[in-house]
Amino acid sequence: MKYFALLITLFFINFNQKADKLNGRYNYLIEEDNVYNQKDKISFNDSVFKFDNKYLPKGKISYGNVILLDHFINRDLIISIPKDQIAKDTIEFFMHDKQSPVSNYLDVVTGKGKLIRIK
Repeated sequence: MKYFALLITLFFINFNQKADKLNGRYNYLIEEDNVYNQKDKISFNDSVFKFDNKYLPKGKISYGNVILLDHFINRDLIISIPKDQIAKDTIEFFMHDKQSPVSNYLDVVTGKGKLIRIK
């Protein structure tokens, strides 16, 4: 009986865990002059993302305390997403330039935008 209760408890713990990875398709909007402009659609699949525009490169996703999208549009642009935003339909993100003269480029925000889930 103890094992049965333990098995059910573990099942519910595993069932209640949230997805901590980006999956699905999103529209991405970038803020320019306090107005959000829609740029393109983007698809996420675990640790890789790609744009609908076939000329833009695929990128990598790093999961940690902050989710990082590397090679976003070009090689010098990186996107950071707070971990608590991942479960929402509208995700706010911040852009950072790797060529920034600051030693930690993630401390300097060069722009921001939103990802809106396509259902």
